[in-house]
Amino acid sequence: MIKKTVSTSKNNNENGARKAILEDLFYDFHTSRRQVYLMNLIRGIFFGVGSVLGGTIVIAIVLWILNLLVDVPGGFGQFIQFVVNTVQQSPKK
Repeated sequence: MIKKTVSTSKNNNENGARKAILEDLFYDFHTSRRQVYLMNLIRGIFFGVGSVLGGTIVIAIVLWILNLLVDVPGGFGQFIQFVVNTVQQSPKK
């Protein structure tokens, strides 16, 4: 019972010390909340723009590869052509 209490107390002290060190490091790099919020805003904007650009490039590459496979015989090419045409058509209003 006493060993368990000593062990728990030791673990709590170690975790508290680790948390304090991490907080000190964080506040050393960022002296104000305004800087933290501004940095996170900029990171979020770049993450969003990068995600959209990356997704667009991946879709373009997939469509390009599908266009190359249109001439495959056996009905598979017709299916790919149907998919490419469907994706390229704009929705009608």
